[in-house]
Amino acid sequence: MSVLALDGVTKRFDGFTAVDNLSFEVPEGGIFGFLGANGAGKTTTLRMVLDILRPTSGTLEVLGRTPGRRGGGEIGFLPEERGLYRQMTVIETVIYFGRLKGMEPAAARAAAQSLIERFGLAPFSGRKVEQLSKGMAQKVQLASALVTAPRLLILDEPFAGLDPVNQSVLEEVILDLEKTGSTVIFSTHVMQHAERLCDRLLLIARGRKVFQGSQEEARAQLPARLSLTARADPSRLPGVERAESGVAAGDGWTDWAITLTPGASPGSVLEACTSTGFALRRFETHRASLHEVFLHLAGGEGPGEGEARP
Repeated sequence: MSVLALDGVTKRFDGFTAVDNLSFEVPEGGIFGFLGANGAGKTTTLRMVLDILRPTSGTLEVLGRTPGRRGGGEIGFLPEERGLYRQMTVIETVIYFGRLKGMEPAAARAAAQSLIERFGLAPFSGRKVEQLSKGMAQKVQLASALVTAPRLLILDEPFAGLDPVNQSVLEEVILDLEKTGSTVIFSTHVMQHAERLCDRLLLIARGRKVFQGSQEEARAQLPARLSLTARADPSRLPGVERAESGVAAGDGWTDWAITLTPGASPGSVLEACTSTGFALRRFETHRASLHEVFLHLAGGEGPGEGEARP
């Protein structure tokens, strides 16, 4: 079953197309990365999913129905632009968001207290939001998104402004949610977070989908690479598209950087070396990073770049 389905969704603002004929589905369970440069259309898409914006054309389904206010407790949302009431205390804030989504007072308080303990906020429970650091306020916002134990959690650039310690805490929370059966969708332009967390990925550029699939399927978009130390030129080995020599390694050995032809595997190259007596002292494989894949698929629009969002 899909928790989210978009079919031909387009959103225009005064002639500017922010999202362009976007279609994809998110199956229930797991962690789904919604990746793209700043201004690629990620936040606009999520706002349509949450019924904050309406599409110019196309259709959306969230948890099997048209986006709207019904079943709001089943969806948790952490916006990129934080929105907390500065004069409310930490505990009041989390309870308020639980009550806003239909929780009974006692249940909202119990859930709020549990989350506050989990995020290390108990000593600050009675402190006003305006007295908190940015990282602590981010934790309060996250607790407010989780208070109803949502079936679907949407996080828009959740790691922005967090120090490494709090980034690690948030990553642990996301992984724990996956274990309990929740579906987590998070948008980011920081590929390292996606590499550590995501089961499946969607990459968009300039409002259009450029890839959807697993991390391995994404990396397969680029030829495999090798680095090896050999006595002879490896460029004539089967499966080698390009061989660039580096510095001499001494005693007749040379370091080489190898790009394989599409479809060739490092194992087949190593097998060819063995069968032909090609002398090797070092043989290492290198997987493409998601950052490299994104630059390749997005046509030069790298993470952190792109048009300004309207």
